[in-house]
Amino acid sequence: MCGPNFCSMKITQDVRDYASEHGVDVKDALTQGMQEKAEEFVQQGGEIADAAPAISAPTRPGPAV
Repeated sequence: MCGPNFCSMKITQDVRDYASEHGVDVKDALTQGMQEKAEEFVQQGGEIADAAPAISAPTRPGPAV
């Protein structure tokens, strides 16, 4: 599946290229790549951006009494 900022076929090829460059199999490439990204995340502050503010659901009037 691909979109404007994401292409699974490209990611798959990038993982294969990474494995080849580092002399490991694809499974080990995934593990090493995730470890590298985790370290990069921590070095950059390790913060997750805040999501958009919560929007409360509109209230419905109760039954007329």
